[in-house]
Amino acid sequence: MAAISSPPPPAREIPTTFSASLRSWWATSDKGSAIAEKRLFHRLPFLHPESLAPNDNPVIAESSLVHLDSPKHYLNTLSIKSASPTSDAPPPVVLLPGYGAGIGFFFRNILPLAQWAGHRGTSVYAVDWLGMGRSARVPFIIKANRKDVANRVREAESFFIDSLEVWRNKMQLEQLTLVGHSLGAYLSVAYALKYPDRVNKLILLSPAGVPRDPDQTTAPERELEPPPHSSSSSVELASHNKVNEIRSEQAAAKPPQSRRMRLFVHLWEEGWSPFQVVRNTFFWAPMLVGKYSSRRFSGLTDEEKRDMHDYILHITLAKGSSEYSISHLLAPGAHARMPLVDRIAPLRVPITFVYGDHDWMDPEGGEQAVENLRKAGNGQARSYIVNNAGHHVYLDNYKAVNALILKELNRRS
Repeated sequence: MAAISSPPPPAREIPTTFSASLRSWWATSDKGSAIAEKRLFHRLPFLHPESLAPNDNPVIAESSLVHLDSPKHYLNTLSIKSASPTSDAPPPVVLLPGYGAGIGFFFRNILPLAQWAGHRGTSVYAVDWLGMGRSARVPFIIKANRKDVANRVREAESFFIDSLEVWRNKMQLEQLTLVGHSLGAYLSVAYALKYPDRVNKLILLSPAGVPRDPDQTTAPERELEPPPHSSSSSVELASHNKVNEIRSEQAAAKPPQSRRMRLFVHLWEEGWSPFQVVRNTFFWAPMLVGKYSSRRFSGLTDEEKRDMHDYILHITLAKGSSEYSISHLLAPGAHARMPLVDRIAPLRVPITFVYGDHDWMDPEGGEQAVENLRKAGNGQARSYIVNNAGHHVYLDNYKAVNALILKELNRRS
């Protein structure tokens, strides 16, 4: 695998002092970002062929920057292809991360998908959105008037989904199964609406921008806490009672409208991004990121937390780009300017909604979307609740989510 087969140097400790934070800040670079991603992926056993059993289904893995049609535009891509592709193989799977995140966040999900690809003779890709992760940090410009919501949304969505379509052409792929998280799930639906013939299935992990009612989306503070552990079963269909239970918990956790929240709303509407705020702390940024990553990903091992921290730090401190799309696509609190629940009905492909039981995304949005799809003649939509999981449902309870994704990939249309 290009630039991944050799072991990377170990990550620094998560900084707890100003001097350590300063050293981490000074060391960030594009090269460091690539090394940080490499640390996360180096855990994948198929990168070490000598350790595989003889009956393992072999795959060919490659990390590359796929250049698009526009100069200096490229998408960071992890490609995992079956060594024995078959003519009747299912369409390849494409993993798409959430807002400000990158493909390294999927390091616990790629192995079972790679095994599935090897067995089925197909491929799996993980792709950073344009302007995020390790993809090209190109200027993000919206020409529409701020009051012209429909065109603002259209331009912002097109920035992402048109570049994904160019990437699909470059990769010579006919159809895709999109597995998106959060904003990546929102954009996966937007892609399917614009390019319906190119999508085989949609698997939406804690999707942003689905519900209509902004008062039913809790504030992002809920995402800062790791999900509590319970003895409940891992995955269940999203029954109306379960959805109401989660919404009641969200309502109880929603903070009152404070001066800090009013400032947050003002900065959001003015086009700031949370990553811009972190970058503006300069030398303190590594400590801020460290506090978040240690707290939010407390379920990871110490080594995984260090590697995740270093990865998040590098992609957060990189040049701001498509992160500025957030105020055009979503209102404060992640309520969509143009909610997907009102747009999703034309789709005719299987669609799976997945929420954590401690999510801050409203699962009623998925419930309503499934009903709207059913009324429109698409009975292939389902919604699930994964217990012991928050917004990063694919990491918090990765074993349950991996099993659910494989189940949905193998489900017949």
